[in-house]
Order: sequence, then C-alpha cells, then structure tokens
Amino acid sequence: MAAKAQPLGQALPAQLGSARILIIEARYYEEISRELLSGAIAELQAADASFECLSVPGALELPLALAQAIKAGRIGASRAAARFDGCVALGCVIRGETSHYDTVCRNANHWLMRLAVHHAIALGNGILTVENKAQAMARAEGGRTGKGADAVRACLALIGIARAFGREEAP
Repeated sequence: MAAKAQPLGQALPAQLGSARILIIEARYYEEISRELLSGAIAELQAADASFECLSVPGALELPLALAQAIKAGRIGASRAAARFDGCVALGCVIRGETSHYDTVCRNANHWLMRLAVHHAIALGNGILTVENKAQAMARAEGGRTGKGADAVRACLALIGIARAFGREEAP
C-alpha cells in the first residue's frame, strides 16, 4: 500500500525556524508601511524565523532592491552562500487621479514576480493596491491577520516547498 501523500510545504512550520527572510518595505506611505511591517514581524516571530529589513522609497524600487540582493549573492540560486531563504515585499499603491497608479502596480508586481520565478526565490508579495487610504489601513492593520502577515505565510510556504524538493533530491 502506498504511503499517503503529504502536501509539499504544508507540514513544515516546525522546520522553518531556521528560515532567514529579507523584508523589503516601500515607505512611501509611512503609517501603512508600519502596519504591514508590524504584522510581518509578528508572523515571523511566531514562526521563529529570523529577518532583516531594508527600506526603499516606494513600490517601484522594490524589484530593484531584490535584484541587488540577488546580484550580491544574498538571496537566490546558490543557497549555501545565500544569507536569506526568502523575501517579503511590502508596500502600498493608492489610486490617484492619473494613470501612474496602473504603471506602478503593473511594473512593481511584474518585476518582483519575474525575479522570483527566474531565480526561484520564495517571495511573499505584500504590495497593497487600493483605491484609498481607508482600504489600505483595513488591509494592513490586524497584526497576524493583516496582509503583512499573509505575505510572510506565503513566503514561508514557498520555503517549505523548496526544502521539500531539496530533501527529495538527496540520496
């Protein structure tokens, strides 16, 4: 009789205590960023994961900061030398009166995902794309129930999957 399959990345919270996460936060909306970061840190502490924070001015700078971390060898393909196992990107884009909102949302998310896929990086995307500040605060607040914590859970799940695949490859 075959063993029951266990979903990759789901039964690993105890094994993720050694996870090292790079948080890159866009500080354009300070109050919202503070709430997102607070929720992310609470979730990382609950998972017993370590982290470092890097701040950038806005959402468009998030992908470049991740690219620089990749280029420096801090995160990415050479896992043994990498300092971080995954990345959480936090930020907020609030719709204004011009099409700038669409450009920022599309490019920030596109380039983050392109980097993550190309370099097989566990990425938790916590960029809020909202109509107004009230919507942003409603999504950012809440500690471990807010979107900052959601992004951490996504990142940790992807790290768990990567580790599960790594275990499968070992003799």
